[in-house]
Amino acid sequence: MTLKKIATLLVFIAFSSGLVSQNTVGVISYNQNDTYNGLTLFTSLTETYLINSCGEVVNQWTSAFPPGNAVYLLEDGSLLRAGKVTNTTIMFGGTGGIVEKFDWEGNLTWSFTMSDDTTIQHHDIFPMPNGNILILAVTIMSNAEAIQAGRDPNLLTDGVLFNEQILEIEPLGINQANVVWEWNIKDHLIQDFDVTKDNFGVVENNPQLLDINFLGGLSGSENWLHMNSIQYNNNLDQIVMSARHMSEIYIIDHSTSTAEASGDTGGIYNKGGDFLYRWGNPQSYRQGTQNDQKLFGQHYPHWIPDGLPNAGQLILYNNGFSRTPSFSEVFILTPPTTAPGVYDYTSNTAYGPTATDYTYTNPVDPINFFSRILSGAQVLPNGNILICDGDSGYFFEIDSNENIVWEYINPSGATGILSQGDDPEGIPNLVFRAHKYGYDNPAFTGRDLTPGNPIELNSGINEPCDVLSTEEFAFEDVTVYPNPATDVIKVNSTHQINKIEIYNSLGAIISQVSNSNEINVSSYNSGIYFVRISSDTRSITKKIIKH
Repeated sequence: MTLKKIATLLVFIAFSSGLVSQNTVGVISYNQNDTYNGLTLFTSLTETYLINSCGEVVNQWTSAFPPGNAVYLLEDGSLLRAGKVTNTTIMFGGTGGIVEKFDWEGNLTWSFTMSDDTTIQHHDIFPMPNGNILILAVTIMSNAEAIQAGRDPNLLTDGVLFNEQILEIEPLGINQANVVWEWNIKDHLIQDFDVTKDNFGVVENNPQLLDINFLGGLSGSENWLHMNSIQYNNNLDQIVMSARHMSEIYIIDHSTSTAEASGDTGGIYNKGGDFLYRWGNPQSYRQGTQNDQKLFGQHYPHWIPDGLPNAGQLILYNNGFSRTPSFSEVFILTPPTTAPGVYDYTSNTAYGPTATDYTYTNPVDPINFFSRILSGAQVLPNGNILICDGDSGYFFEIDSNENIVWEYINPSGATGILSQGDDPEGIPNLVFRAHKYGYDNPAFTGRDLTPGNPIELNSGINEPCDVLSTEEFAFEDVTVYPNPATDVIKVNSTHQINKIEIYNSLGAIISQVSNSNEINVSSYNSGIYFVRISSDTRSITKKIIKH
């Protein structure tokens, strides 16, 4: 049972017990004192949402394309997003094919298509500090090319092999780009299958290269690597990537020229485009056994940014796919170095570390935390960690004691936008990655951040923000009287009251008044109701009894 399933079960139990029903989608729980106060960005279907901690939409962007997959908020308030186009030649989970840029107001200002019979962008992109964009793509190696590179023909069950490629492009105009840098995995292979073919050598003596015949648990698929993430470190001028099917992460030098990136010399670290570091599954370079495997279908390895706790270390989401039992983890680890960006390695051993600096699993029952695909984790400025359980569309934030201080379930699914009270279980509401931005981010300078409604329909009372947190939420000097009431309810406060709303116990609004300190409830049936009082951008909810 996943964490989302547990939350849904608790909601059902509360409702069945005659209590006021809690949220089933959107914000599920919210500890306002301990949650990092920021805005969370994620994409679902053709929409990209920026929500506050109450699940209210602060901004929204609409594309003509479903996700393709990554999305980033830029410091000028623009949105950089990968979209999925139709490609009938190259088809696998995570393909995209178009990169789009929107301004804060949602206007499309630039797009670039990378999709044809031999190439397609997939999974990730990355906005560079210089304004350029890194793009992760696959290109097709023909049967003959793969065999010449040393692939065992018996492992070419699909007839071709995908070469993983990273491009750095310079955006031009409204739909053009220049390629200014390029790296290809096909330039950094090794094999000991056929001495007459390229890349022949001793696999275990060359961990800087990838064994073209290591399957990582698959059986000859053209999509043998399935890279799902690329992230950049400006201080080191390095790129870290994730190969899901290899259960490994790799770091390469970005300071090379394109020519140097195709070889094994040049660049700051003088290793060309060879791996500077790898970690997760030493079986792939014959320096370990299955017992030494640490990663299982992982996503989103990236360096923790400067100024944050554990800055400079790597954090990733270890999905736990293909192991028994299946469960997910969040890892923080420190690659051993002899100098900044220079990774320590002893010949004929596995790359360190042998243990992570930090591991998060479900403290109650690890198998209740599992996402087979997608997902990610992010360290926040207050030391909390935001975790995205991608295949459930479930985000949660933990504090330093691993208490869950915020939970959110994406209300946007394959069947449309869910209503509050709907059961999201079984409805595809996938989220590739969620990212929280602090209010001090330059993207928000001068922007109107007044929140709108939550994404979910019939949102009614946003219980985690209003009902469950009344004492902490907004302005404490509000009184509602008489309570119990029979006809007119009055509100007393030192603040200007802009609106009073009455909700029934199911969270449906039944009456409202504006710019008044009282509201008539004489026609209501006896029972429990909720009064939401709003002043400017603040609000508070009080429970009342109607006689």
